[in-house]
Amino acid sequence: MTLFEKIMAGQIPAKVQYEDEQCIVIHDINPQAPVHLLVIPRKVIPTLNDVTDADGPLVGHLFRVAARVMADLGHSDYRTVFNCGPGAQQVVFHLHLHVLAGRSFTWPPG
Repeated sequence: MTLFEKIMAGQIPAKVQYEDEQCIVIHDINPQAPVHLLVIPRKVIPTLNDVTDADGPLVGHLFRVAARVMADLGHSDYRTVFNCGPGAQQVVFHLHLHVLAGRSFTWPPG
């Protein structure tokens, strides 16, 4: 069971910003910006490489939820990031979308 599954099961506490039948949005415990949320599908998909065509609507929903939550928080400028694999600093192997706001970002990102 992944860390995110334990959070969704109520076994580990998290600051929940939003949830619905497809996903949950929590605040990152190691924020890299003043606002750093994780949009996590309830379906376990280990990495972006494991997303199938059938998962397209779910992935689209993650982005729509990110936009809605950021608008609710008063942010129109933000960054979204999927890390894919250990070389890209993915730590929890359960797909999740990072959403960061509240400061200026540079490019390239890292």
